[in-house]
Amino acid sequence: MQELKKNFPQFADSEIITEEEYVKKLQEWINDNDFFSKMKKGFSAKIDGFNSKKWHSICDDKGKTLVIIKTKQNFIFGGFTQVGFNGNTEYINDSNAFIFSLRNDKGDRIPAKFTYKQGGAIYSNLNSGPTFGDGSNDFWLSSNLQPGYSNFGRSYNLPNGITYNTNESYSYLTGSFDKWVVDEVESYFI
Repeated sequence: MQELKKNFPQFADSEIITEEEYVKKLQEWINDNDFFSKMKKGFSAKIDGFNSKKWHSICDDKGKTLVIIKTKQNFIFGGFTQVGFNGNTEYINDSNAFIFSLRNDKGDRIPAKFTYKQGGAIYSNLNSGPTFGDGSNDFWLSSNLQPGYSNFGRSYNLPNGITYNTNESYSYLTGSFDKWVVDEVESYFI
């Protein structure tokens, strides 16, 4: 843990990113050393509050944004957008956006990145927390950042062998469609 904090100070006070393997995956996936080396944690739900309007007041109009979510069921997932959120009620396109899974309940699943395929990459709305995907969203957090749902596969590519709109697609990131509870949300930007 000390080595992680020394080598990657941007995660020194993270309650979610505690393993160097996760840091290396995020660095590989973001593939922007300038952003990665300069980013800092700007939002923590445990510190700043479980409130979507507070999240937007801190995280909107920051450009590139990394969102990491940990559930009480110990799933770790999130998303990255190069264009960022803006607080307006709208879907925003970003062909370079992606979502990811770092930890889940399947022992055979390794950390994985899922690329954008169609529709709105992110949804910005003051009454919703960080949301990736359009329509019935790949993942969505409510106004208190606690309950949410996962409809993975709507706007982002699913892993091979998983079909959209199935229990397996719903549960891949979070364990279920909506029976998960957020423990922490962290957002990083420059």
